Amino acid sequence: MEVMETIVIQSAEVEGKDKAAFVADTEKTKAEFVWTLQATWHLVHTRLDMDQDFEQPVCKKKKLWEMVAEKVNSKLSESGSAAVVAVKAYECDLKWRNMLATYRKNSERAKRLGAASVHWEFFKAMHQVLGRTREELEAQRRSRLSGTRVGRAMASKRFTPILPTPAVTSTTSTCTARPPQDVLQLYLELQERKLNMWAQQKALEERKIEAINNLAQAISSLAQKNSLHTARDSP
Repeated sequence: MEVMETIVIQSAEVEGKDKAAFVADTEKTKAEFVWTLQATWHLVHTRLDMDQDFEQPVCKKKKLWEMVAEKVNSKLSESGSAAVVAVKAYECDLKWRNMLATYRKNSERAKRLGAASVHWEFFKAMHQVLGRTREELEAQRRSRLSGTRVGRAMASKRFTPILPTPAVTSTTSTCTARPPQDVLQLYLELQERKLNMWAQQKALEERKIEAINNLAQAISSLAQKNSLHTARDSP
């Protein structure tokens, strides 16, 4: 009887340890990077320094965001405030998209009420790089398009963007047609929004896959441990 009770107690202890290890592994897969003020500033400075790389007509955004994440982690480590969980590329990408949305809102506020009305701490640093004039953006966009199929079509005046047919209204007021450059800019902005939405959705899917893989590894490890204990306990 004493031998049987000892085996039961040891088996319960092993099972409890396995469950604790499984819970710890599962919680680890759910761990996310915490954006402190210092980490956010590192992201802003790093992303703005690489703005020209991101604006290239042909570039791999995933690789660039991996470089951003690596630099942010390195700067946090150098300052002695490295996080328990290192920031990942998709987390930097999503954080920057949220900051861009906040920047655009504050930019519109600055246009209406003046720069003094904006109190967001990151606005000034971002506006110095992103707040370029419309002419500069147009010149940069044309430079990126030069040599491409769209750019050659524009140069030969054979480029006609496909736009939705405007609804017929009963108003008697006359509307002036948009200049060609405005139509092209609207078309390019719509395409850019589609690409941004696709990239954000892809990042979320990659995050889900990574979490599932981590959970599967934890379950597999637990199953192996249980099989080993069963083999040892079997006569």
